[in-house]
Amino acid sequence: MAIHPIEYRYGTDEMKYVWSEANRLEKLLKTEAALSQAEAKVGIVPVEAANAIEHSIGSVKLERVTEIEDEIHHDMMAIVLAISEQCTEDAAKWVHFGATSNDILDTATALQMMDAVAILEDKVRTLLDVLLTKAEEHKNTVCAGRTHGQIGVPTTYGLRFAIWASEMSRHLERLGQLTPRLLVGQMTGAVGTQAAFGQDGIEIQKHAMEYLGLGSVDVSNQIIQRDRHAEFVMWMANTVTTLDKIAVEIRSLQRSEIAEVEESFRKKQVGSSTMPHKRNPIKSEQISGLARIVRSMVEPELLNNTLWDERDLTNSSCERVVFPESCVLTDHLLKLAIGVIENLRFYPENIRKNLDLLRGLNMGEAIMIELAKRGVGRQEAHEIVRSSAMEAHESGKHLKDVLLAKPDVTQYLSEDDITDLVNPDRYIGTSVTQVENVVAKIRSQF
Repeated sequence: MAIHPIEYRYGTDEMKYVWSEANRLEKLLKTEAALSQAEAKVGIVPVEAANAIEHSIGSVKLERVTEIEDEIHHDMMAIVLAISEQCTEDAAKWVHFGATSNDILDTATALQMMDAVAILEDKVRTLLDVLLTKAEEHKNTVCAGRTHGQIGVPTTYGLRFAIWASEMSRHLERLGQLTPRLLVGQMTGAVGTQAAFGQDGIEIQKHAMEYLGLGSVDVSNQIIQRDRHAEFVMWMANTVTTLDKIAVEIRSLQRSEIAEVEESFRKKQVGSSTMPHKRNPIKSEQISGLARIVRSMVEPELLNNTLWDERDLTNSSCERVVFPESCVLTDHLLKLAIGVIENLRFYPENIRKNLDLLRGLNMGEAIMIELAKRGVGRQEAHEIVRSSAMEAHESGKHLKDVLLAKPDVTQYLSEDDITDLVNPDRYIGTSVTQVENVVAKIRSQF
């Protein structure tokens, strides 16, 4: 019986598999094989026994591991016994030799993280490419800029997409920086001293991690320290917050009274059970909603680093939830965001209508700056334009008409000057160049 929405509603199959019981067991078995092979290299375990252990892991079944765990109530020992059952007696006695449970558990988690990072990185790159493409396509699409929910001076849709792309490029850079810190394993024994391995402990750990393609901890106690994992969870929270920010903007711009952009809406899609006309931004809303869940994982993972002495078990049960949920939902939200942005619909007529909605009031800065350039003090120019804007607002006139009636404006600006200055298409500064620079820079880096 499916209970959690991840089981039937959210997440991709590839990321779900990473955190499945089957894949978890595969990684644990591979780590046990790596341990025995490393021990064989330093002469602790007979080579024949190490090879037998490596060969046997393909015969270990999840069902049998579960049966043993039900009997002995220890997950790692259940795997050790299941491997031993598949080995000769001579090989069985070397299974898990000198290791503690978390040598295997934490190293296997690193292998799962390796798979998860690869999936997430691929989607971040795809999303980044989509954002850059939209930035290029709309670098000249002039629109109303807004601050405090109020229309301000013009901007461009290209600049918006470039800003989001720049942010996603930083997330991609952060992921690359944290990955070496995250993808490490350990073979350090009961409390980190490697005493059971004797003087070969450091070499055993080195060989085991080379076998697995992981880095090695420099030092640990019984577990890999959770600052590494917390950094990854915080990265996911940071990344989905960018997606949330994008989604909030799309939702706002899809409001009926703004209606500049819209999520794609399928032919037979239903927006409301009672209001048949509705075209709701449900995907963007889902992004905003589930981003809250991913962000909520940060504190538990930070607390998983504050364990007693060399370790306790409070992190274990918590991480069985934190790691799969945060990875599955982050992957899901990246996929959603890619689809939303790739298929975003634009309504040029509404973009232009909103740009002209204030009848020139949003071009007040352009007038003020030009007056200041022509000899009017900046503060005086501000007051002239402010009082003119208030008059235009109260009377319903276009700002241009109010300005043309003011001698302290017309002695400096002609009618043609004012006409040009209240044209929003002529007041987007370096936005096109900024977009082109950002696109070129990011494409050259990634």
